[in-house]
Amino acid sequence: MKQKTLSQYLVEQQRRDPAITTEIRSLIETVARACKAIAHCVSKGALGGVLGSLESENVQGEVQKKLDVISNDILLGANEWGGQLAAMASEEMDTIHRIPHSYPRGDYLLLFDPLDGSSNIDVNVSIGTIFSVLRAPLDAEGRDIEEADFLQPGKKQVAAGYAVYGPQSLLVLTLGSGVVGFTLDREQGSWVLTQADMRIPEDTAEFAINMSNMRHWEPPVKHYIDDCLAGENGPLHKNYNMRWVASMVADVHRIMTRGGIFMYPRDERPSGKKGKLRLMYEANPMSFLVEQAGGLAIDGDERILEVQPTGLHQRIGVILGSKNEVERVLRYHQED
Repeated sequence: MKQKTLSQYLVEQQRRDPAITTEIRSLIETVARACKAIAHCVSKGALGGVLGSLESENVQGEVQKKLDVISNDILLGANEWGGQLAAMASEEMDTIHRIPHSYPRGDYLLLFDPLDGSSNIDVNVSIGTIFSVLRAPLDAEGRDIEEADFLQPGKKQVAAGYAVYGPQSLLVLTLGSGVVGFTLDREQGSWVLTQADMRIPEDTAEFAINMSNMRHWEPPVKHYIDDCLAGENGPLHKNYNMRWVASMVADVHRIMTRGGIFMYPRDERPSGKKGKLRLMYEANPMSFLVEQAGGLAIDGDERILEVQPTGLHQRIGVILGSKNEVERVLRYHQED
């Protein structure tokens, strides 16, 4: 059977769906090339001098890893000149990056977390890149793009995806009609289609959560996890397993592959009242992918894709994965 590359897949999709423009196709190909370059940097590790931290912090107040900055620069450099974008926004930057006037300006906005799971970089555990594509507002034509132009609910995303840099480098993508997965063929230098229709099983007996934060959780989350831990003799009548990689792309990819529920909920600490993950760079693109694969994503009380953003670096609680299990957690929030 002949292998299908990412470019071939995108061309086929463009022929079938007029909503997939040449700009979108070119943009996804460019992001994929940038992810391939990041995968190469990650694979070099200490040999490439890319491990360790810098003496700088990002807008979130987090110490930046060398690979955070390298990955951010790769994505900016790859995407600013091609004519598909009007502006970009990154978890690692204070504000938006407008396309320089020396380059043609496109109709789309790109948001990304250049390297998710930074705490795992130096210990050789899977990390990744997350990205989201929005259409620039129609009224932005003829003026500079502003931060407010990015503040669109997740349901307006045109495309989203993530790359996982692990034993294999993987690219998972949605254009709004299902989810597909590609594997990087290092010999050919191509992303090759290896999963044509990714679907999340509706039921699961596996959860992913940072148990060290249990004492801070809101009552509905603690109630749900207590019931999971009670096993087959508890109210849920089944034995659960727990998995936690502390890399969102790795945890979500496991769920995309075999089901499960991922939880990074709000908690009672001042720093956690609104949640920890970033709505625009992590929660929205991952929620779009999960729902396109038949799953569900909520912040506890509300569907994440319905949330109206109020800030570029807004944080939110995230509960996503197998549909029936997420609906169960939603009921705990409604009843507690």
